[in-house]
Amino acid sequence: MTKTATRVTAGASDESARAWRACAAATGPADRAAAEAGVRRAYRQAGLAEPEQVVWAGSPREAVTLIRATTGTGPSVRETVRSAPWAGQRQRLHQELGPAGWAAHWAATGGRLWDSTQALVDRIRAGVLEELAGGETGREAAEIRLILLDAVLGQHDAPWLAAFPTDDGPLDGLAAVCRSAGWWWPFERVAVVCERPVALYRDEAGRLDRGDGPALAYPDGFALYAWRGMPVPAGFLAELPALTPERIRSEENAELRRVMLEYYGYDRYLADSGARPVHRDETGVLWRIDLPDDEPVVMVEVLNSTPEPDGTRRTYWLRVPPSTRTAREGVAWTFGLEADVYAPVRET
Repeated sequence: MTKTATRVTAGASDESARAWRACAAATGPADRAAAEAGVRRAYRQAGLAEPEQVVWAGSPREAVTLIRATTGTGPSVRETVRSAPWAGQRQRLHQELGPAGWAAHWAATGGRLWDSTQALVDRIRAGVLEELAGGETGREAAEIRLILLDAVLGQHDAPWLAAFPTDDGPLDGLAAVCRSAGWWWPFERVAVVCERPVALYRDEAGRLDRGDGPALAYPDGFALYAWRGMPVPAGFLAELPALTPERIRSEENAELRRVMLEYYGYDRYLADSGARPVHRDETGVLWRIDLPDDEPVVMVEVLNSTPEPDGTRRTYWLRVPPSTRTAREGVAWTFGLEADVYAPVRET
């Protein structure tokens, strides 16, 4: 392959990945007409009769509830409609490109979307299971889990669809639903299709993240709350603006306490909680405060050696491992060094 052809292929991969990433992250009302046409086309392409009815649900939670309560849908045809066409296309492309070529192709297309999209899928499944099964692990939870695993993921199938041609081929019906709607369940006589979320908030790492409302919300009210990827209760976020050191210390859940500390600010917490320095040397000041049933907060306070434009020097707070015993050891750790080899350059 020439360098020019390689650049064209890379550019096409970039453009394709961006387009499919937009599908995976799309919010707002589904294009119901396009999605239903895609569903019917997917059935036909799989050699099946079209579903007699397409039923809409406001979220995966509502869809699972509907499926459990409905009779007459017939058996699931997911294997025929989704799994078999995908397997066929993957085998064809794998044979055409070879193992190394396929690996490179996947890395340039679907692999770029996989981790963040799959993490979102896992969170939705966990959220639906929690709401409908309430933490139980018996027969009801198993039934819900199986229904969730039987979904065709619609917009969240974007990663693997990105790796294949989808126009006028065996995957174009599935791709049409991906571009138009959320998760869906194909049964012999009925297809159940979900709306897309109305809101989606993620941080730069792709994790669900919002401090003042649901990080993911569907039109029927199903929602997930998270702070930098950490699932939190809905009412928890409302507490954050009024946090005090006493409230942080009283939180029994160690994971929620860490969220509180991140929101409040470790340096502010140390100052407001009356923490005392445990060590001081030429590199900075080591602070430590113990927390119940959790590791202590240990930080080094350092002064920037470079003055700001107004002549002042900014103070930085560096969180270090709980085992840190000296300020020098803590600062050295942030550089990946041992204390005895850390030698900061001094100004003269």
